[in-house]
Amino acid sequence: MDGRSAGLHHDQVAPAARTSAGATTRARIRPVAEDSSADHLRERLELVLFRVSAAAERRREGEWSQVDGGHGLFVSDAEIDALLRLPLPRPAEGGPPGALEAVEARAEQAHTEGADMRLRRLAATFGLAPLDVEILLVALAPDLDPRFERLYGYLHDDLSRRRASVGLALELSGHHGMSAAGHRRLHPDAPLVRWGLMMVEDAQRPLLTRSLRVPDRVIAFLLGQDGPDPDVGSLTTVLMGAEYPVTQEIVRALEDGIWLLYLRERAGTAAGSAAAGAFARMGVRALGLDLRRLPPDLAAFGSSPRDLAVACVREAALTLSALVVGPLEVLAAVDPLVAQVFVGAPAPVVLTGSGAWDPAWTNAVPLVVDAPHPDAAVRDRVWSEVLDHVPVADDLDRAGATAQYTLTPEQVWRAGRAAGLHAAAAGRPVDAELLRDGVRAQNAGRLEARARRIIARATFADLVLPPRVLVQLEEISEWARWRDVVRGEWGMGGKGSKGQGVTALFAGSSGTGKTLSAEAIASSLGFDLYAIDLSTVVDKYIGETEKHLERIFEEAEGVNGVLFFDEADALFGKRSETKEAKDRYANVEVAYLLQRMEQFNGVAVLATNLQANLDEAFTRRLDALVVFPEPEEAERSRLWEAHLPATLPRAGDLDLEFLSRSFVLTGGDIRNICLAAAHRAAPERRPVCMDDLVWATGREYRKLGRLCTEAEFGRYFGLVRV
Repeated sequence: MDGRSAGLHHDQVAPAARTSAGATTRARIRPVAEDSSADHLRERLELVLFRVSAAAERRREGEWSQVDGGHGLFVSDAEIDALLRLPLPRPAEGGPPGALEAVEARAEQAHTEGADMRLRRLAATFGLAPLDVEILLVALAPDLDPRFERLYGYLHDDLSRRRASVGLALELSGHHGMSAAGHRRLHPDAPLVRWGLMMVEDAQRPLLTRSLRVPDRVIAFLLGQDGPDPDVGSLTTVLMGAEYPVTQEIVRALEDGIWLLYLRERAGTAAGSAAAGAFARMGVRALGLDLRRLPPDLAAFGSSPRDLAVACVREAALTLSALVVGPLEVLAAVDPLVAQVFVGAPAPVVLTGSGAWDPAWTNAVPLVVDAPHPDAAVRDRVWSEVLDHVPVADDLDRAGATAQYTLTPEQVWRAGRAAGLHAAAAGRPVDAELLRDGVRAQNAGRLEARARRIIARATFADLVLPPRVLVQLEEISEWARWRDVVRGEWGMGGKGSKGQGVTALFAGSSGTGKTLSAEAIASSLGFDLYAIDLSTVVDKYIGETEKHLERIFEEAEGVNGVLFFDEADALFGKRSETKEAKDRYANVEVAYLLQRMEQFNGVAVLATNLQANLDEAFTRRLDALVVFPEPEEAERSRLWEAHLPATLPRAGDLDLEFLSRSFVLTGGDIRNICLAAAHRAAPERRPVCMDDLVWATGREYRKLGRLCTEAEFGRYFGLVRV
């Protein structure tokens, strides 16, 4: 069963609750009007006000000495009486007996049992004791009724202290400052503090005088509002739940009371989708949070890793959801013990991450499961769901247009949405081109910090190459297009550690079309071409080059693009005999690259002018080796025509047959010549003539270090004679 974890297809239910037998139960919540929760809260606050009245009476009677405290502030008894006017009599000597019990009864019995009273749900979800609730209400009161600010200031004998202190909260809850039970409820590991329902501030002060504050998110929840915490809301992501072979294992673990799971991700796997699918089968919402949206500097985010983790757990519990959050290494890199926050959470927690689970993170042992790889059937179901609501071209072959993409269900959903928006803006149905644009829009921009992104526009029809070379290039494109089917669905990938990627080597002289061919392959697949900038990779310090390359490979596996290494022999050169320390480190670098390329799951093209300089061990790791020869006369004729387009004004004396026959040049050389000839003619706004092309050819010859001979230039030799 597929379901969107945002809860659009499932009734809201409470998350599974542990029982003594270790099994789980899910109790349905009977919703009531928001005003009912507010009324219930108001009744409980009247009880707090009743207790404040009793505390004020004790101070008047001298049980506590009332002094000014040097603050120059004063509240008269008349003002206190005005603030304390209640419909029930205040407890005083000779007052009606049982008044306190009457208020408590009215607060708890005014509403039907089993209704979704926010305060009751909060206590049940987080396992709060009655004393916890009393302390929480005392801390909450000033945020809901401004009278409590002055009343608390009066009771503190300091009107600048408008929030309840620990000591005052204990007093109003029927305990004193030396109450062990009271102190336990305010311990950092106690539910109130651990799950961020209340904060004990002013850590530098003695414990009893520290202030208590209830976070805004908890206040909003108790008042019936369900908007997420801003820090958490910015991380929320859509999860597309789907069924996988591992789904039953996850469901069984959750039903057995295992509420901490870790799904280990690899490139192209769907950890979030698998978790959401398991929760959808159980009828439980999944709250998906993407930690990759956090800024590199968490301090700038305004929250520590632990505070953020607490807010995530609290949000899931408040919304009766299960938590799916990751990648965990984002927080663990800053605080290695942050995973401990998720242990014993009041909601099921599924953590995701690309690395192995580190036992040093927590004393608890989670269930570790490898995230599944979504097959074509899963992706096709998501494509259908997202495209069912938009006009689609009649001739769209969705499977053929998207088979080459390695996408998670969430990426498929976003790509489909992007294609639909572009189609609506253009006033046309979704076609293969818009689908490809939508997929490319999902590529993360982090790779562009170390690679130049090229929007591939060249096609195989633009290439002027021998037929056998064109056939090889088309084969590489087809390998990349259907690699998921062949190596995944058909099981041809083997059981070893070799990656599922496609790697090709282009060898040939400069200007023979290697880069343009890589662009044509990317274009045929609907990919972008990412040309690696060697200046951002190679580092003089030992080990740094490998680190830079590792980051490139990691980012490249997360995008649908073609990774292009030009001048690859600079990185993949032959290993040499170790004579000096630097030789050993150079050999380690090459060995690392050979190993990493074998594990690569994307599409990579390496180009070199010096094939003989590449390490022999690299050849075995190639899926294709394409040799680009220098063009023959017929191919040179086509190149001259291609680089002198119809939009270029031409003179009638152009002799392209002579140029093709006389000058042995590559496509790159011919392009340079045509460009130089056009620049020579442009100042006079005249057509390009034969003299311009011959002059530019002589210029290119000299640049290449060749001699301009009369045998080659013939009757045009006078134009290039030095």
